[in-house]
Amino acid sequence: MAHDHDHARHTTPHTGQDSQRRLAWAILLTGGFMVAEVVGGILSGSLALLADAGHMLTDTAALALAWFAARISRRPADEKRSFGYHRVQILAAFVNGLTLIAIVVWILIEAIRRLLSPVEVMGTPMLVIAALGLLVNVVVFAILHFGDRDNLNIRGAALHVLGDLLGSVAAIVAALVILATGWMPIDPLLSVLVAMLILRSAWKLTRESGHILLEGAPNDLDAATLRREIPEQLEAVCNVHHVHVWSLTPGRHLVSLHAAIDEGEDRQAALVAIRTLLVERYGLDHATIQLESRHHCADEPEPGEDRQG
Repeated sequence: MAHDHDHARHTTPHTGQDSQRRLAWAILLTGGFMVAEVVGGILSGSLALLADAGHMLTDTAALALAWFAARISRRPADEKRSFGYHRVQILAAFVNGLTLIAIVVWILIEAIRRLLSPVEVMGTPMLVIAALGLLVNVVVFAILHFGDRDNLNIRGAALHVLGDLLGSVAAIVAALVILATGWMPIDPLLSVLVAMLILRSAWKLTRESGHILLEGAPNDLDAATLRREIPEQLEAVCNVHHVHVWSLTPGRHLVSLHAAIDEGEDRQAALVAIRTLLVERYGLDHATIQLESRHHCADEPEPGEDRQG
């Protein structure tokens, strides 16, 4: 029986530095304008502005968390964390997703309260501050959006900023309606609409990052595929079982498996062939492979023998 670990590590220091730089600019711009929105929301009495200001406050914290995670994830692997610190970014994305969901709940509660007890809103200050907020949010979103799009940490931070951007648009529309008609319910109603849009993206982010943290199989690859296709591609392999597939990050998948080799086959050559196939066909740069000798090819493993994470 042979047991092999293939640890191919791919480090991208330039990508990590770029992510940190983008996040730092986002923190500076978001945190700086948050103060203006808090003051404007209080002076104008606008829930849309206060909701957006509260969102920007959590955004600043979320961006700081994302920046910290990006920095920590660049640390090399050590004896206690043999896979390195890449998962810190996934954890940060998961926390950001939960934070967004909590913000949505607060906005909905406050909107219902405002609908039951309408509050006078000053349209002009609300319009000016919301317009400036939109400009800031567009700049910050562009900074993050054109970064590493496969990085869940960056995506989580960008979703926070997108929520702010939508909040600014809603505040502008609400201000225009109030100035034109004096209809105050438009403010909480548009806040609810923005909250629903945020919730959809937040749920997707939380579900995806949670799936990775639970070591679920990647969406485009599962144990059944490997168990079926490896013996089809390699004549020396008669059976593959005990397959585990999971992700360290969205762009880096890992696998462990047992492979039964026909009697008389070159075991080292079979091992190299399996590793090469896993890298070139499936993009699996880390593989733990255990070889087994069989006089005859074993039957298909019992259902439930393989696991996908």
